[in-house]
Amino acid sequence: MTKEELTVSTIDEFIEMIQKWYADNTKDFATLYDTAVANITPIPEGTDPSVIQHWKDASIDDLCNFFKAWYIWNPDMSTGLQYIQKFSWLYYENEAGLAFVQSVAGYQMTYSFVDLNGQKMDSPDSLPLVKHWMEELGSKMDDYIIPEGGYKNFNEFFFRELKPGMRPISSPQDDSVVVSPADAIVNMIDDNLSLDTPLQVKTQKLNVKQLLDNSQFASAFEGGTAVSCILMPTVYHRYHAPVAGEVIESNPDVSGYYFGIEDFPKLINGGNVGYGYDYSVFEDFRRGYLIIQTEKYGKVAMIPVGLNTIASVIFKEKFRAITAENPVPITKGEEVGYFQYGGSLNILLFEKGCFPAVRIPQGQIIGTLDAKEAPKAQFSF
Repeated sequence: MTKEELTVSTIDEFIEMIQKWYADNTKDFATLYDTAVANITPIPEGTDPSVIQHWKDASIDDLCNFFKAWYIWNPDMSTGLQYIQKFSWLYYENEAGLAFVQSVAGYQMTYSFVDLNGQKMDSPDSLPLVKHWMEELGSKMDDYIIPEGGYKNFNEFFFRELKPGMRPISSPQDDSVVVSPADAIVNMIDDNLSLDTPLQVKTQKLNVKQLLDNSQFASAFEGGTAVSCILMPTVYHRYHAPVAGEVIESNPDVSGYYFGIEDFPKLINGGNVGYGYDYSVFEDFRRGYLIIQTEKYGKVAMIPVGLNTIASVIFKEKFRAITAENPVPITKGEEVGYFQYGGSLNILLFEKGCFPAVRIPQGQIIGTLDAKEAPKAQFSF
């Protein structure tokens, strides 16, 4: 089916579509789903009851009712992952569950639902959610430009612009200084990148060839360093160049899965923002990439990854589909693109020996503290 054929405008149309797929066993939809729910792994004890969903032997009606509930649900800042986590128990440590969500039929189902949810976030119907989030952000909204007449929908609010000067660029004339691409948490550093598929062990090795969609420049990063930057749901969701130079290659739309991390709850609930996680899984998620040639420090790649529920990793027109034959200059801190609602991750890649450590000058922020009584923050991917 084409993307046009998978595009629906109401939740009822979506439900009717997957019910028909199940009845007809289209692309083994029924076989794969029934096998998935028959092989559910028990949910670990101590799991927050608000994110639990019991999928053992669930019927097609149960799946449909779940999507109906998800569609009408509106996230707030502390519950952004609630339904993503509920859905993830379908394939948590469950090979049959992964086979379902990563099959052709499973991909088409999740594509259609994510697109439908995106339409909701693009519509004026999402304005009450904008009002709610702005009230929760309070004085933090002083950092942002509010358009004349206000935001038109939740997505426009989500990728809101900062006021000029709110994120000054460190050492703008010093090309050796790398800056954060976004308001992010740095949660993984790997200094021995692999070009090829890593062994299936708990490792931080990344398959650079696949992350960069088999780019001709992938080999430049063998043995190099990767830095992962996760964006929290409440922060600025545009991403910027970490270094200056020339963009020599880009691709804003590398298609991939919307769901399917086998132990997604572990990534979210690890207490250390996923340190030690096997980040090679993001080879298969929807993403974009661009590669910057610096003057003295080799190549630097930035890979914006759309995690669960993201349908849009959007590059500015200037940086779309660049080739080495027609490079485009880029300045440090220049805006490259933005994410719409769902969640986001930026992976930075550096050549071997070019990024030996994270260095933070005295007196600069290295993190923030939560009050002991406060509930653990959740991420919105």
